[in-house]
Amino acid sequence: MNNIVIEDTIFIVGMRMRMLRDTLRLNPPPDLFLEKCLDDLCFINHILVSLSQMITENSGGFVDYLLDTEWQFSQLLIEFSVDSSPFSIRAFPDTREKIASLRTESDTRRKTLEESFVLAGDLAEPVVSSAELSGLLGSR
Repeated sequence: MNNIVIEDTIFIVGMRMRMLRDTLRLNPPPDLFLEKCLDDLCFINHILVSLSQMITENSGGFVDYLLDTEWQFSQLLIEFSVDSSPFSIRAFPDTREKIASLRTESDTRRKTLEESFVLAGDLAEPVVSSAELSGLLGSR
């Protein structure tokens, strides 16, 4: 897979995560949307697994973008499970195990990528992700 496809795929994953985040803000009826949203989270996770493998095989190209995407995915999983979410773990305890599994997988991928590329000095300079910057600026 070439670099353009990796970059496009990361962009598409970001769009899908924004769609899920927007869905959570609209307070959808869980009986209609919970299962689909969980399926979407699993789909995103599957893509992130594939991207992580591709980037590792390509000696770390786009690793900073993938790390940012993984961080965004982790934040989405938190938003999905908090009490203010229409799909909160408190209201839907059956989702607890699935969300916990997705978070563990994401954390493991992030740590592996950081240890393999970031700590090895393969990134030219520290990167502040767009999500982190938005969080910092939005907290004022």
